Amino acid sequence: MAQQLHPDGKSVKRSSQRTAVTVAARITWKDASGAVRFASVTTRDVSEVGVFVECEAGAAIPLYRLVHLQIERAAGANQQLPSRLREGRVLSAVWRVAPCRRSTGTPSGYALRFLVAPQMVAGHVTGSALEAVAV
Repeated sequence: MAQQLHPDGKSVKRSSQRTAVTVAARITWKDASGAVRFASVTTRDVSEVGVFVECEAGAAIPLYRLVHLQIERAAGANQQLPSRLREGRVLSAVWRVAPCRRSTGTPSGYALRFLVAPQMVAGHVTGSALEAVAV
């Protein structure tokens, strides 16, 4: 567990260290009718298990919706990014929705949790973990 201080001075336990990284990215998802939607976003906080993205386009994505996150090619070489983000699209779930902007009425950002095998998060890739990912 990583120990961090919240802005109000309280200690916060996190499963992994966050890094402030600002790069352009794109998220894609299917809406309620099954149509594929996409939005350009900017990353803010990145960790091994998730990322917070700001969305300028005014897209409204429901909580727990599955999305694919992909870093733009120009930013893909950023060494501060976790390897899974540098390699391509990452399946994620909308974990938290930021407050809505008054100007657009849509959320200002989303916290995304990467959907990966638990063994891979812990840094231990076993044969059974690779089989679970391949299925």
